[in-house]
Amino acid sequence: MRKFFDSNALWLSMLIGALGYQLFLPLKPTLPWLIFFMLFFTFCKVNPLDLRLHRWHWAVLITQLVLSFLTYTLVLYFTGNPILAQGLLMCFIMPTATAAPIIAGKMGGSIQNLTTFTLLSNFATAIIVPATFPLINPAADMTFLPAFLLILSRVAPLLLGPFFSAWLLRIGYNYYYRRQYLSAKRSYSASGPTAQRSNSPQGGQKEFVLPQSWAQTPFYLWVASIVVLTAVVTETTISNFKFQISNILILLVFSFLACLIQFALGKLIGYLMPAPSKGTDYQDVLINPAAAPTTMAEVSSITAGQAFGQKNTSLGVWMAQTYLSPLAALGAAAYIIWQNIFNSVQLFVVAHKK
Repeated sequence: MRKFFDSNALWLSMLIGALGYQLFLPLKPTLPWLIFFMLFFTFCKVNPLDLRLHRWHWAVLITQLVLSFLTYTLVLYFTGNPILAQGLLMCFIMPTATAAPIIAGKMGGSIQNLTTFTLLSNFATAIIVPATFPLINPAADMTFLPAFLLILSRVAPLLLGPFFSAWLLRIGYNYYYRRQYLSAKRSYSASGPTAQRSNSPQGGQKEFVLPQSWAQTPFYLWVASIVVLTAVVTETTISNFKFQISNILILLVFSFLACLIQFALGKLIGYLMPAPSKGTDYQDVLINPAAAPTTMAEVSSITAGQAFGQKNTSLGVWMAQTYLSPLAALGAAAYIIWQNIFNSVQLFVVAHKK
């Protein structure tokens, strides 16, 4: 039963959220807290000292930006429809989802490398969107600094809050464990030869590791947040269902293609530019045992695929509604369906390989 739930949880949670959206809409205020604790437990698995940039981070970010504005320009040129072009732009320019490390970890990806890119991607978006969206939609009341601070205020607390909370927990744990070890060592030195043989302290400072019983907690919190997020997106879609059906269908089709393209490109970039397999940053055996039997090229392929393809759709919907148009928000809303279906297929395949 648990295996079935783990491999089908994403599409089931979307279905429940969409069908019962009126029941789950009152839970919208809980969404930031669900995301906060989901990230907190995820960041507990990562030593902040192991977060560092690799080649594929920059390659994915640059490719994402080029595709974003190239797609917008081509669609606008060939269709002459700025609203449709903005909707497709949102499918590419949205930053990496905060839950991406969770899904990557379940498939054997590198949680610490994807955590690094998630921070990079979201803060890059906070800079790029205020710098470019006024050119796309001059009618929007938007100047760089206020828009930058507004986007940052929505991104930073949900990323940095759990990050520093987990880091403080790690520091406190290591400090407490070290004091216990030094106290045991002093007692050992003061005891006699007979007592020394039975009371010798074992090992040095122990590395902080999230208890195994809590390992799945971030995933279940993410499933709960998808139910609420899908309910919110469903309500947004219904309230804005006044546009031409043809535009909506085109957005659905092209957001599907955008999803496939980004996952595929991310996997290719990660495979061609794997993170190094040596050094203190390679702790996949400790952080994620599923990644241990694979090569680092395969681990990086999984990680970069999620980094490129799994988007922060809630932020994307908000940015489109605030600075572009409601139809552009529907492009971001459609993307959440395709990315979670794609992730469900990936988790199903991984579950049946074990």
